[in-house]
Amino acid sequence: MKTTFLFERGNYILMLAGLALIVLGFILMSGGGSEDPNAYNPELFSARRIVVAPFFIVVGFALEVWAIMRKPKS
Repeated sequence: MKTTFLFERGNYILMLAGLALIVLGFILMSGGGSEDPNAYNPELFSARRIVVAPFFIVVGFALEVWAIMRKPKS
């Protein structure tokens, strides 16, 4: 009995790449806290957290959708 997978190898590679982008985006977004809750930390609103990290997350989710919707080559 031959085992068949739902997706092809290329789809799984694209899914892993999308997952890596999502994880990278969340890693870029983390940190920047302050020991003192009354102290202002301007790093909280850096371009990395406001622009770059959400861009990686959105691109990662778009890649996930594309990897799932991509038709197998016949």
